[in-house]
Amino acid sequence: MSRGRSPEHATALAAVWRAYPDLSPSASPADRMARSRERIAAMRPINDTISAQVEADRQARNFAFTEAQAATGEIGERELAILRGRDEHGYDWDRAVAYADGWYAAHAGWNHRIGDNGWANASREAMRHVYSVGFAEGGGDTTDLFDAARRANLAALRADNQPRQAAAIKPARPLPSSWAKPDDEARPTRWSRRLLVVAAVTLAEVQPGEFQAAPASPEMDEALRRSERDGLLIVTLGSDGFVAGYAADAGHPITTDLADAMIADLRHGKALRDLLRDREIDDVLIALQGDQLRVLDAFADALPLCRTMARTRNSALQQRVHLRCWLDRGHAGNGNVGAGHIRWGKAIKGLVGKLGEFTARHAGPAPWRGHLIRVEIAGEHLAHGYVTASGEPVCPEIVVSNKAHLRREMAVALRAFGGATRLA
Repeated sequence: MSRGRSPEHATALAAVWRAYPDLSPSASPADRMARSRERIAAMRPINDTISAQVEADRQARNFAFTEAQAATGEIGERELAILRGRDEHGYDWDRAVAYADGWYAAHAGWNHRIGDNGWANASREAMRHVYSVGFAEGGGDTTDLFDAARRANLAALRADNQPRQAAAIKPARPLPSSWAKPDDEARPTRWSRRLLVVAAVTLAEVQPGEFQAAPASPEMDEALRRSERDGLLIVTLGSDGFVAGYAADAGHPITTDLADAMIADLRHGKALRDLLRDREIDDVLIALQGDQLRVLDAFADALPLCRTMARTRNSALQQRVHLRCWLDRGHAGNGNVGAGHIRWGKAIKGLVGKLGEFTARHAGPAPWRGHLIRVEIAGEHLAHGYVTASGEPVCPEIVVSNKAHLRREMAVALRAFGGATRLA
C-alpha cells in the first residue's frame, strides 16, 4: 500500500475494534462511555507506534533527499551542515536543522539569533543548545563584540556547493531572426550602402488554416517608388535561391520541405556571397518571415556585419510600418540629415514631433488648401534663418495636401532642420 495505514497497523486497529465493539443503543450511557474509554486506552499504544513510524519515515525521506541533492552539487553549505549534524553528532532531522541554522549563521557572518521555528515546548531548550553548538562550530563567538563583523568580511571569500553559472556567451554573428525591429534612432545611411532582403513569394492565409501563394509585391512597390532608391541593393529570396533585384516567382512559395532542401544546398550561400561581394554595407533590413527567414539564418555568415541590422516583425501591417521606418532613414548623400529618435506627442491634442531643439506641429488647415506644418524652436518661435549644406534656406512652414502624410512630412522636416545650419 502506497498510501494510508500499513497492513500491520490496520490489522492491530481492527483487532482493538473487534475486542471493544460499540455497545447496543439500549445500553446505559455510562456503560457506553466506559467502553469508549477502554477502546481508546487499547488504541493508544498503536497510535503512538504509528506516529513514531510516520516521524521516522519523514526524517528518512528528508535525509535521503538532501543526500541526493548533495551528490549532484545542488545544495548550499547550510544543507551540507544538516548532514554533518547527523553524521558527527547523531542528531535527528529537527536537531540537525537547528544545528545547521546555527552553523550557517556563524558561517555567513550573522548574529547569534535563535527562533522557535515551531519547536515543541518540551524541546525548545534542547534546540537552542543544538543551535549554539552549530554556531560555535561555524566560527561564532558570542563573547566577542566584533565577532559578527569579522565573520561577515570572511564570508565573501568562501565557496559554496552550488554549481557556477556559466556566463552567457553572445554570438559574434547574431542570426537575422534575432535582430531587432528597425527604429528611427539609428543614423541615416546613404542608399548605396544599404541592403534590403525580401521574399519573392509569401504564403497568405485566406481562411483559417488555408494558405495560398501571394507575391510579396506591396513592400517592393513601396521601396521602388522611393526616388532615393538609386544605389539601394535589393536581394530577393525565391524558390530558386538568392537573386539581385526584385524577381517575382509567384508559383513557388518556400514551404518547410523546400526550405530544408535549400538549407542543405550550399550553392545558395555562395550565390548570396557573390551578390554582396565588393559592396560596403552599413545598414541591412531583412523583410522575411517563417521558413524564408530560416533559410537566411542558415546562410547568415554571408551577410555583412554592419552598424545597423534589423528585420521586420509581427503582423503584415506592422511589417509595412517597419519597412517604411527603415526607408525613411535613407538619403542620397547630397546633403546633411538630422539623426536621432523623434518623440511624438498624442495626435488627439494635435500631432507634435520633437527632434533635438526643433518641434514640428500640425497647425491645422492651411490658408488656401491642405494642412499646415510649422517647425518651431525655443518655444513657439518659427525656425527662421536655417539653410542646407548647399546654402538653400529651409522653410519652417510646410503645406501637406493629404492629412495621412502628416507624420511622414513632419519627420522629413525635422530631419532637414536637424542637418541645417543657422545663419541668423
